[in-house]
Order: sequence, then structure tokens, then C-alpha cells
Amino acid sequence: MSTPPSPPSGPGHSWPPPSPQPGWGPPPGYGQPHPEQALNGFALASLLVGLLCLPPLGIVFGIVALVQIARRRQRGRALAIVGLAVSVVMTGVMVLTVDRVATAVRDRMGAMGEFADVEGDLRDLDDLRAGDCFNVPGGDLLDDRPLTYKVDCAQTHHGEVTASKLLDLDPESVPESAEADRASEDECWKAQDAYAMDTWALPAYAEMFYFAPSRQSWRQGDRRLVCVIGTTEEERRGSLRQDAGSLKPEQSAFLRVANEVEFVLGRPPEGDLEDTLPEHQAWARTVYSALGDEAKVLEADKARPGLEKAVQAQLKEIEAARTAWQRTSQAKTVADFDRQWERALGTMSVETEKALRGAYGLSTEVPEWLLESPESPEGGSGRGPSSQPA
Repeated sequence: MSTPPSPPSGPGHSWPPPSPQPGWGPPPGYGQPHPEQALNGFALASLLVGLLCLPPLGIVFGIVALVQIARRRQRGRALAIVGLAVSVVMTGVMVLTVDRVATAVRDRMGAMGEFADVEGDLRDLDDLRAGDCFNVPGGDLLDDRPLTYKVDCAQTHHGEVTASKLLDLDPESVPESAEADRASEDECWKAQDAYAMDTWALPAYAEMFYFAPSRQSWRQGDRRLVCVIGTTEEERRGSLRQDAGSLKPEQSAFLRVANEVEFVLGRPPEGDLEDTLPEHQAWARTVYSALGDEAKVLEADKARPGLEKAVQAQLKEIEAARTAWQRTSQAKTVADFDRQWERALGTMSVETEKALRGAYGLSTEVPEWLLESPESPEGGSGRGPSSQPA
């Protein structure tokens, strides 16, 4: 039996470590693309096509690139993944955009087909002027920019333009903001009061609509506000125009001041009284002033035959109302303002005004919006309905 030799004796002598055993394994660098390997063309194409022209094709190119890179050990795997992800996202955006455009086109074409047999001339809304009557597809005056067909007012129509004017908005009033919408609505109420001065003579189904520039159209130079009396609820023929030129001087003079009182009463400041007491106090002073203007006109007419009794009754109520509104404007607390406001609204009666309008030869049919308006600070005196396209 043989024995292994003893290790060499002496310092610094030992057996050398055993040599590594031979075995199989991947050569160095196996599985890593060589710097000189070609970049897969579909990887680059996937990113470019997905970004620039046809995202669905970019998805296909990305998948092909990943398969080829794995088989051929080419460069570009990260690029293919990015191209595939970008193509998927862009395809989703494209599908959403196409769907929205198709929906808008279908709606517009449907509207055109729905009203294609309407007599009249297709006109741009901004080309219509005060006194023009028109129809819209389906009678939908709430459409943002409806197709408008100008017709003679003697024919059945959906709307009648009371004013078409260029807006001069305050720099801080951004189109479509609450401030801009209120300013547009105020302009159109005043335009309607000047166009159809005897507000009590308007039919119950008549509504005030206004079409103001959107933020986008404002940036493109659109500055036109179009005010309309809408009569879509019932079949309407004939114009509703009854301006100063079609009335007697005393009638138009009275209606001018009476409509101003009606307007300011129906437009108290927006917001809670607790937060806007100074604004409400200023508004009460405006009501007080408007009532004073009406009193001056009535004083000049109190000697006219047939007006004496009705005018004296109205002047008596106006005097009491002005005292009440003056106290309202001087209220120091919210609770006191609320009480004075309530009293001020109760100082004038519909029956007295009805008799006065009859004496002037005007309509005596009390409008529904006036009868339905609660005589309270929460409801104010009210006005007829108004609408803005969504």
C-alpha cells in the first residue's frame, strides 16, 4: 500500500492548492449582445411609427422586434419596449379622438338632416341682427352654436333677435366665467326690455336666451353677443317687437323707468348676504334711485286725463317703497338688512301697477313669473326665464 508523501518540511513549504476540475459552462459574455451586433430595425420603426403616423402599426413592429431580438441576439430590446408602450398609448389617444370627432359629425349631420326642409336662408348666428327671426334644428336653442335659418317673422319661428352687439368685457371678466355670464345676461335683459317694452304683453312661453363668446372663440377674435327671445314651446308667428317707435311717448317714457325698477329689483348681488352686505347695501340704494326716476315720470303725467287716480295711487306706494329701501340700504347688520328688505318688498302691490298699466293703455295681464315669484329676500321680485347655451 502506498502512502501519500509527507509535505515538505521546513518553513514556507506546503502543498499547492488543487487545480480546478474541468467542466462545461457558457463562455464569457454569452447572452449579451456584442457591440458590433446590428440594431433591430423594427425596434426603431416601432417608436417612430407610434409617435409620428400610425400607432397600431407601431404595436405590430414592437412585437416583431422583441421576437427577432430574442432569436437573433440583436440590439434594441429597450428601444422596442419603449416603442411598443408609446404605440399603445398613442393608439388609445387616436381611438378616443376619432370617436369624439365622429360623434360631433354625426350630431351635426343629424341636426342638418332633421331641419333640412325648413324654409329660409342658412345664416351664421353672428350675422343675424335685431328684428331677425330664425329657426334652429329641433327647436334646440340650448345648443352652443346652433344652425340658424333666417325666416320672415310672419312665418313660424323659434327665435327673434333683440340685439347683436360687440362685447367690451372688463379685463378681469374671463369669457364663460360667472362675472362674464352675468354681464352678458344683464345686457340681454336690457336689450329685451328696450325691444319689447311692455313686458307684461310677452307670452308666457317666451324666454330670454343669449349666445356669448366661449373662451376659445374669444381668443380667435369673437366679440359678438347675440340676444334672443325664444318661443320654442309653442308655435309662434309674428314679431314681438314693441319698442319706443311703436308706442305713444307717454307709454314709452313710463315703461322705460318701470322696466328699470323691474330690472334692478330682479338682479340683487350674488352670494350670501352674510358675505356681501356692502354690495347689498349699494344695491338697495340703486333700487331707491330707480324708484325716484319712476316717480319723476309719474309726477309729470299725474294731470293727464284718465291717469290721475292710477298715478296718485302708484306715487303713494313709491313714496313708501323709497323710504323702506332707504332704511334697507342703511341697515348695519345682516339681520336688520333682512328685515328691512322683507318690508321693502311688501310696499308695492301688483294690483296697483295693474291699474296703472291699464290707464296707460298697456297690457294688464299679470305675467306668470311675477305671480310665482315669492315676495321675500330669498326670491326677490324675479324676472322671466333666461337661458344660456351649455
